[in-house]
Amino acid sequence: MIDLSSLKVSLDLLADQDIFIGTSSWKYPGWISQLYQSDRYEYRGRFSKSRFEDSCLEEYGGIFSTVCVDASYYRFPSEKYLAALAEKVPSNFRFAHKVTDTITIKNFPALKRHGKFAGRANPYYLNAEIFLQSFLSPLAQHREQTGLIIFEFSHFYPKDYRYGRDFVSDLNSFLAKLPTKEWDFGVEIRNASLLQKSYFDTLERHSVAHVYNQWQRMPDLADQLELRWPNPENSPTGCRLLLKRGRDYDGAVKSFAPYDRTIEVLENVRHASAKLIRSRKEKGSGRRTYLYVNNRLEGNALATIAAILALLD
Repeated sequence: MIDLSSLKVSLDLLADQDIFIGTSSWKYPGWISQLYQSDRYEYRGRFSKSRFEDSCLEEYGGIFSTVCVDASYYRFPSEKYLAALAEKVPSNFRFAHKVTDTITIKNFPALKRHGKFAGRANPYYLNAEIFLQSFLSPLAQHREQTGLIIFEFSHFYPKDYRYGRDFVSDLNSFLAKLPTKEWDFGVEIRNASLLQKSYFDTLERHSVAHVYNQWQRMPDLADQLELRWPNPENSPTGCRLLLKRGRDYDGAVKSFAPYDRTIEVLENVRHASAKLIRSRKEKGSGRRTYLYVNNRLEGNALATIAAILALLD
């Protein structure tokens, strides 16, 4: 059983040091009786899914100081949507947002949700003007509650880029047009071959984070940290713990849903995460650090976070 009181104390102390730790999304019924109280979401004696999804963020925000919002990846966030999120959490809570894929997908996959663009090249790929107007502008009213803004690039194929240096060049041109000293930006890639000096140097030049991502086809977190350690004096630090290396999304869902308990402990990921947090604590200054844990890493993100924090003691 997770001790929520102790968890909150630990998370608050870290947030006071500009280290924000949370989960990827928050609407998981599997967390009822762990993080959420079931009676808050009952209607006429039965669990109400709509009531839960509409209001559980308030209870989440009573313990955690940050969360990663997935919804912004699928559509540009409206001011109404952002205001609805903000009113449910404390004023010092920070939302991380994944940038809408209209900006980060080079060629749209042939999926129905992409409409007329399905299977076609993306005419808005890395369009700074559209990003600033349609994504960043709505966030301006909620700047104090905005954390890491993540550019998640799906796995690139040869039709996307023949050479990695071409991606780095496009990224450099795009980042040069953004207010990277005023907002916390991070880049998350899904091609291990791109983890080269030129990529890291480009991010550092623009004061943008490499988002260390534990994911199925990327090097383990510990190995990514060895390639380039974060420099909080220059850039924010971002980390997302998503999937065990070698495990795909569908396999994780099948193995771990409904995410109410830990199924597989990944000690190496826990220790690498603790090392990253400990290093930032010892540094004592610099730009903010963000770490997010997904249920599909071990089965239950709440327990994973509690275990990582225990390693800091």
